[in-house]
Amino acid sequence: MDIDVKNLHPLEVRLLRHVKAGEPITADKIIAELDYKVGQCNQAFSWLCAKNYLVETSRTKRTLYELTDFGKEEEQKGLPAQRIFNYLNEQGAHTLPEIATALGLDPSEVGSAFGQLSKGQVTSLNEKREAFLKKHEMVKEVLIAAKLLTEGLKGPIDESSLKDTEKSVMLSISKKRGAAASPFKVLEKEDVVYALTDLGIEAQKAVFTANITGEEFGAVTPEILSSGSWKNGSFRPYALNAPVSKITPGRLNPYGAYVQWVKDKLCSLGFEEFDGPLVENEFWNGDALFMPQFHSARDIHDVYYVKDPVHCKTIEEPWFTQVKETHENGWKTGSRGWDYHFDPEFTRRQVLRSQGTVLSAHTLTHAKVPGKYFGVVRCFRYDQVDATHGADFYQTEGIMLGNDVNLRTLLGLLKMFATEIAGAEEVKYVPGYFPFTEPSIEVHIKHPVLGWFELGGSGIFRPEVTKPLGIDVPVLAWGMGIDRMALMHLGLNDIRELFTPNIESVRTRRGN
Repeated sequence: MDIDVKNLHPLEVRLLRHVKAGEPITADKIIAELDYKVGQCNQAFSWLCAKNYLVETSRTKRTLYELTDFGKEEEQKGLPAQRIFNYLNEQGAHTLPEIATALGLDPSEVGSAFGQLSKGQVTSLNEKREAFLKKHEMVKEVLIAAKLLTEGLKGPIDESSLKDTEKSVMLSISKKRGAAASPFKVLEKEDVVYALTDLGIEAQKAVFTANITGEEFGAVTPEILSSGSWKNGSFRPYALNAPVSKITPGRLNPYGAYVQWVKDKLCSLGFEEFDGPLVENEFWNGDALFMPQFHSARDIHDVYYVKDPVHCKTIEEPWFTQVKETHENGWKTGSRGWDYHFDPEFTRRQVLRSQGTVLSAHTLTHAKVPGKYFGVVRCFRYDQVDATHGADFYQTEGIMLGNDVNLRTLLGLLKMFATEIAGAEEVKYVPGYFPFTEPSIEVHIKHPVLGWFELGGSGIFRPEVTKPLGIDVPVLAWGMGIDRMALMHLGLNDIRELFTPNIESVRTRRGN
């Protein structure tokens, strides 16, 4: 069987050259003899096992105790119990607060240490509440703890090497996660033993035959060029088909960049941007747009209602009265209205904004004539989520008002959105119906995978919308699904990909 040893990593090569058939191979052995780091050793084992050159022969769990920084400090200064014992032996009886002050110990440390010493009948309290020695010999457990601290300086202590009394003491001065005030940290370790397989022995022979040492240069560096060491060494062969390191530069989210590009484009055409709150009331969300309060689109299944507070406090005047009368009898618009009783309680109900046109209505109350306005706004509407629908979505909403705007102007704007901003090649305009525009036009585009879908609706605001809000000139209005435009522009097939948590997809997606 031919073995391609040229593609072995230097860590694998050095390990194969070092070990012998039939001998146990452990991480401790490789780290000590080849000067590998733990990570390098584990990586070499993983690679060789995956190639079936090594096989695991046994796995044993061990418990080790490693000295913490706190433990090293305790070993240097002495345990509190030792220090108190020595202090009393030299200075005589003292109260516990005096001992704490003299030795720079925390009162809790003194209390704990005094408890240890009291158990051995070494110290007691006299009538002055002073501690003093009854026997001039240290408690056995304290001596064992001090010994363990000294042993811990040499390296981790294996539990199997401890006697029963030492184990008992070690358990009292160690914690699994190595708390700040614990002398020892408990380490759970697995000793894994490996051995060369028959295939591994063949690989080992091939390495020696090919005279590969694992010390070959893997890259040309300034250091080896300046020192001239490359002259006396050899280089690893280049694997032309090996994947290169991927460099991921920082970049904007493609959808976020697209939205900003749309905003910049509209601003360059002289449009002013508007915005508003996500929570609106029924007045601006529907009533101001001449949508009757009994309209089917205002059903609970299409609009998300706010639970608390249910109603807003007031509706601005004179807009409330003028819109109310327009609904009931047409007010001064030349219309007969909807001929029903306008409900002032219903109009104050709060909802999540269901359409961007609500902001166009707000803007009419202070718009300049002539004027051009737009917004990119988030809307909420109950819908079945699929490739072209979401339960919340973004619209680019806008109005253009003036004496000289007309349907031809609107069609020009729609064409710009469909072809320039969405990037569609096939576009069609179909008649539509909206309570607030007349005439009304829907624009549809053809996606190469999803086929035809609606991009948005538009029209010319009816007088019943504009006059109650203080505008007496024609107003063009549109509301386009910017998510759908981005779907087409970015070459995606599912609107949900715009909001994917897959970071690699975001990094590699085509943007502007």
